[in-house]
Amino acid sequence: MTNRITDLFNIDYPIVQGGMIWASGWRLASAVSNAGGLGLIGAGSMYPEVLTAHIRKCKQATDRSFGVNVPMLYPQIDKLMEIIVAEGVKYVFTSAGNPKTWTSFLKDHGITVVHVVSSVRFALKAQEAGVDAVVAEGFEAGGHNGREETTTLTLIPAVREKLKIPLIAAGGIASGSAMLAAMVLGADGVQVGSRFVASEEASSHPAFKQKVVEASEGDTRLTLKELAPVRLLKNKFYEAVENAYANCATPEQLKELLGRARAKRGMFEGDLEDGELEIGQVSALIHDILPAAQIVSNMVAEFRAAQEKASGFSI
Repeated sequence: MTNRITDLFNIDYPIVQGGMIWASGWRLASAVSNAGGLGLIGAGSMYPEVLTAHIRKCKQATDRSFGVNVPMLYPQIDKLMEIIVAEGVKYVFTSAGNPKTWTSFLKDHGITVVHVVSSVRFALKAQEAGVDAVVAEGFEAGGHNGREETTTLTLIPAVREKLKIPLIAAGGIASGSAMLAAMVLGADGVQVGSRFVASEEASSHPAFKQKVVEASEGDTRLTLKELAPVRLLKNKFYEAVENAYANCATPEQLKELLGRARAKRGMFEGDLEDGELEIGQVSALIHDILPAAQIVSNMVAEFRAAQEKASGFSI
């Protein structure tokens, strides 16, 4: 399976593991890379010294390509970028900010840069900034999301129509058939988040992983758009947010309700009631916790089976 994405990252399959906070440590990233995809370390939940340790452990665990995801809204980003350069990381995915801010700096150090967007407009801005590829993430995705609420089915062909550089689809992709659908719509590869949360190597809390497996249709909602849109599993904290909206809470009051370290409390420490549980709509289709290598293998097999099935369709 060779195309622009496998060539860009020197990987076997055009599958990128999302760099999710509190889930994407070196164990998950190296496991995905060893399985033929591109593993990403999620730097958004890491202090500089923690990121350094994860990069070094990932180097020891794999000789394959891996990268780092850096949400640009997080503090100490200057130090994170210095570490990425010093440690010789070859691939960086940026998100939640202006791609012009860091793209030139990273590329000047020989780093391949990919930026995550939620609209055609931002995809074109990223291309103009000089990134090597774009991740277009639909409304179905978990975690921090775009305000446009454009679904992956609509977003990918819309971006492909305008974009010249490689395109990676994200949002609602957890199977090989979804991967094939995204690529038929114009993507060169896929980024998979939620499915890898429910993996043995993910650093998220076992209780959160089980909650993801137990999720049903309609159990997630996009909320807190006044602060930073985020898709959450419904729980006691989510209900508190809904009550705040019902009482016409101001952005300042919503921010006070959110507080600090709410995501860590939920996804990393396992507080399923008062923590923030970020996951995508596709959680309703995830029914087991598997080794990351098995997830990659299953996706590739499903992709090929879907190709075979589609070849028999006729109109």
